[in-house]
Amino acid sequence: MSHFSFEYPYLLGVILLFVACAYGCKERSRAIFFPHVKTLMAKSAGKSSLLVWLKWVGVSAAVIALASPVLTKSYTNSKKEGRDIVLILDSSDSMRQSGFDATDMRRNKFDVSKEVIGNFIDKRANDRIGMVTFADIAFIASPMTFEKKFLTDITAMQEMGPAGKRTAINDAVVQAYGLLSKSKAKSKIVILLTDGIDNMSKVPFDELKSMVEKRDIKLYAIGVGHPSEYNAPYLQTLAKAGKGMAYGASDAQTLSQIYEEIDKLEVTKIDDKKIVQHTYLFIYPLFLAILSLLLFVYFRNAKGV
Repeated sequence: MSHFSFEYPYLLGVILLFVACAYGCKERSRAIFFPHVKTLMAKSAGKSSLLVWLKWVGVSAAVIALASPVLTKSYTNSKKEGRDIVLILDSSDSMRQSGFDATDMRRNKFDVSKEVIGNFIDKRANDRIGMVTFADIAFIASPMTFEKKFLTDITAMQEMGPAGKRTAINDAVVQAYGLLSKSKAKSKIVILLTDGIDNMSKVPFDELKSMVEKRDIKLYAIGVGHPSEYNAPYLQTLAKAGKGMAYGASDAQTLSQIYEEIDKLEVTKIDDKKIVQHTYLFIYPLFLAILSLLLFVYFRNAKGV
């Protein structure tokens, strides 16, 4: 946004002094040398309109330069600090259980989870997100990316079966932390979603817990289904080690609310800085004033006025 103003606007009143002097002041200096200068000036008055214009342009421009015209531009520089997030999705056979969504009892936990995760991805405008899917084995479904459309498509394409039927939570968390190992983001987050109890991991829980505690990565753990279906104390211990929180979602609505809460907790930081730029324009009227007054002196001498 641009705004024009004068740094010393009250100095524009000086031009009134020149106007008053033009009508009230008498020229006396030439009378010392030319006693009849008044008569000569009267005869040439009609022929010196150029001089009058040059004089007043010079005086006006000089006064404007003295008032210091300024062009002010102000704009906001927003610095957005996004996060690196890895989403862990359980694709074990227990996720086939239906009745998780009260609005459609035929939908299973896996389909509902994919939909909720997709909505979460859409809301994260400035974050880099990756995905790990697991069952018997854990694998990287998507590397870290800013491409939300690509990631939502990958999420929708996930299926149960290719990774097995059992549950390797520890291995999945290790994969997620590996994705973030080279991250330079100031904030790194892992969100684990599972409905089972680890029964297939190669990495022992004690080693996993030690790794999570040492890394500067926040871990959220979400248990899906009835509390008896997943190991709530395990998820709470894991989340505490990762300086995060553990949740339990017994239905689709609760799961959606949990992701909304995490979305609010992990808000992207926006640093708005207002920058004001001043451009001083006095050089232009000053140049015009000098040019006009020089021409005034030249033509006045040339005409012998």
